Amino acid sequence: MAHNSEQMVDPRSGFCRSNSVFHSKRNPISLPQKEFIDVTTFISSRPHNGKTAFIDAASGRRLSFYEVWRAVDAVSSCLADMGIRKGHVILLLSPNSILFPIVCLSVMSLGAVITTTNPLNTAREIGKQIADSKPVLAFTIPSLVPKLAGSNLPVVLMGGEGNTPAPAGVVGSLEEMMRREPSGKRVGERVNQEDTATLLYSSGTTGASKGVVSSHRNLIAMVQTIVSRFSSEDGEQTFICTVPMFHIYGLAAFAMGMLASGSTVVVLSRFEMDEMLSSISKYRATCLPLVPPILVALVHSADKIKAKYDLNSLQSTLSGGAPLSKEVIEGFAEKYPSVKILQGYGLTESTGIGASTDSLEESRRYGTAGLLSPSMEAKIVDPGSGKALTVNQTGELWLRGPTIMKGYFSNPEATTSTLDSSGWLRTGDLCYIDDDGFIFIVDRLKELIKYKGYQVPPAELEALLLTHPEIADAAVIPFPDKEVGQYPMAYINRKAGSNLSESAVMDFIAKQVAPYKRIRRVAFVDSIPKNASGKILRKDLIQLATSKL
Repeated sequence: MAHNSEQMVDPRSGFCRSNSVFHSKRNPISLPQKEFIDVTTFISSRPHNGKTAFIDAASGRRLSFYEVWRAVDAVSSCLADMGIRKGHVILLLSPNSILFPIVCLSVMSLGAVITTTNPLNTAREIGKQIADSKPVLAFTIPSLVPKLAGSNLPVVLMGGEGNTPAPAGVVGSLEEMMRREPSGKRVGERVNQEDTATLLYSSGTTGASKGVVSSHRNLIAMVQTIVSRFSSEDGEQTFICTVPMFHIYGLAAFAMGMLASGSTVVVLSRFEMDEMLSSISKYRATCLPLVPPILVALVHSADKIKAKYDLNSLQSTLSGGAPLSKEVIEGFAEKYPSVKILQGYGLTESTGIGASTDSLEESRRYGTAGLLSPSMEAKIVDPGSGKALTVNQTGELWLRGPTIMKGYFSNPEATTSTLDSSGWLRTGDLCYIDDDGFIFIVDRLKELIKYKGYQVPPAELEALLLTHPEIADAAVIPFPDKEVGQYPMAYINRKAGSNLSESAVMDFIAKQVAPYKRIRRVAFVDSIPKNASGKILRKDLIQLATSKL
């Protein structure tokens, strides 16, 4: 960067006046200079002193780093013998397990592409993803084989080795592949950093789900970001993996990132509160990644939890999915004073990287998504005029950096509307960046409620509703109306014993907001639907509300 533009960058906010770009205040990450290197080789060659890579929480089975890399070598040799080549897509349909990362790393080491899918998806939904991504092979567990029945895909089984006859289409077992003597001399095709490594389908909060194409370079940059964030800690960490590995957060951190830092990952096959808590004390976990609803539960039941479980080993908790409120942060700090709260913001399209808070002090900028991640740049763009804005002005957040995806899979229209020619990713999040460079997410651009031409952010109303002592959870959606276009409707989950009325909810908000932001319809529900990362499924609620019209 030329000397004169350095002077244009405000050291406090990171904002550069000459081109309206916000620069990260974190130390930049280093990326390998060589053109040909795959993410698996990159991770396996990083030096550390770790011994145990993965522990299965339920059985206590452990995989050492040596066993992991030996297994990856063996499995990739077998895949090569089966004819798997660079560019082939392989489907992984499995809940979290200590074998999940082995499949991913083996596939990527060949330059083949891994695509994951949620085990809770129906056969029809999985079929759509198969039709789109055209895999040549699937890895799955015995109980999920029926969900692949119509696909005619050859299947490799993970776990469940026994004397039961293999179902039709099964061509091998992962455990058998792992026992093979590694060849040591396999010469595969050279993998370029720009080659595709993963194809993850974004949750599609706005319409149909799309395949996000990430390169080896994207994943290497993601690994470097995660390692730089946690390497300053004393010694190797032990993480509890509570989040799904088929989702970017789980895949990035637990199937890859932590492996590079020599940390131990304790894997829960599905999220269960008691199992999570007992695993923390059993395996002396130091870091607990989670989504906001779990954090809220830890605060609400803190006294019961602390009486039953020993959580003294815990040093930090890592929340992603949605920013935490002041009440939650302070409640947690009060109940668990020795545990730091760290937050992260990222999209599938940015390989899970974007912004983070790396200390309690940073998290105490209540409502922030954090400071820009290392080597990441941002712009705040006025959605109407397309003009780049400055500090403390609200617009759409655009991100550019080494973790930004290559594009959407075989969907040039969606790619051009999301990525511009200079590599800027339009996040669809309405944000502002304050004087110190902290990002605040105001709402999803596409979820704004348009009332008589005014824009109403549902997240703002949801945050207000949660301050009501009788409201346990809330979601706000646009309700269609001929006269005004849309108006805000609230779904409310009342606390036990509350008989709060609809009009009381409306009055509570009316006292605190401009008239156009008032809630004009209320419904009470037992729970608010959310996805795996804790985001409210507003489209499900919109469907529910409008199905009665």
